[in-house]
Amino acid sequence: MSTRLGDLVERLGGRLIGNADQTVVGIAPLSDADSSHITFLSNPKLRTQAAQTKAACLILSEKDHEAIADFAGARIVTANPYAYFAHVAQFFATLHTPARSPGAHATAVISPSARVAASAVVGAHVFIDDGAVVEDDCTIEAGCVLGRNVRVGKGTLFHPRVTFLDGCSIGQRGIIHSGAVIGADGFGFANESGKWVKIPQTGAVRIGDDVEIGANTTIDRGALADTIIEEGVKLDNQIQIGHNCHIGAHTAMAGCVGVAGSAIIGKYCTFGGAAMILGHLTIADKVHISSGSLVSRSISEPGQYTGIYPLAKNADWEKSAVIVRNLSSMREKIRDLEKTIQSLGE
Repeated sequence: MSTRLGDLVERLGGRLIGNADQTVVGIAPLSDADSSHITFLSNPKLRTQAAQTKAACLILSEKDHEAIADFAGARIVTANPYAYFAHVAQFFATLHTPARSPGAHATAVISPSARVAASAVVGAHVFIDDGAVVEDDCTIEAGCVLGRNVRVGKGTLFHPRVTFLDGCSIGQRGIIHSGAVIGADGFGFANESGKWVKIPQTGAVRIGDDVEIGANTTIDRGALADTIIEEGVKLDNQIQIGHNCHIGAHTAMAGCVGVAGSAIIGKYCTFGGAAMILGHLTIADKVHISSGSLVSRSISEPGQYTGIYPLAKNADWEKSAVIVRNLSSMREKIRDLEKTIQSLGE
């Protein structure tokens, strides 16, 4: 399953320096690559390692190309080596992934009123309920549940055991990983004399094109209006998106992020792992939240935001906590001292 470097560059672009007929069978890290591999350099700190790699070809930027003289193999020069690596990796993954025959497994249960494209693949023990639509070239792997009136767009992949509940939809070329639950009830209750009264969650979840959702991530349906995930959003594993949230296009969230209900998040944002966003907040486009931060207020300007108290020994942290608790009284004392000093100077 080898490919010529010339064919690869013709497909993906970039400037090839070296033998176009050189073949490679896959991509590997700088340290592990041999003469059958292509590798990449995206961090200038690794230039020395890149110069010593045994790979047949090195993907790198123009600046790194000029800085590295010792590497004897072929080179592909491109503006964004990391993105180029991603495209090369996709290409080789396609070569090594066995094709699956369209059709439904004998154990799949598909409602007579559901519409499943002839080109779709439906795995073992899948359940597809009334009115569901599965478009061309979709793959629904083993054990998935598709509820009533859902819609799955062309070329979308559900890994095993995805639960996609009534009325939800996803666009084209989506990927949902195992254990994800899309469209569970949002956490909506009204308090009546100390008891909780459930508020029916009658909205759905609407997901755009080219969205990837990680394993065991949950996205709740809206209470009245829909929960919206726009195109190109990337969600890591074990993320919670509350009801009626709106996540803007091409925003990315790392593992264990939690977004409370009715938060509105802009486009091209990033959230580090375990960041928490309180409900009913609005976050502007191109906001970047550091890992572990708690977002407790709306953010109207793009930029990097961090809400993490620096790690310290527990005894030191407790001392700092005492100081923080006493800041209000300390401020009043300072103000009194300032007044006293000012009066002495008069």
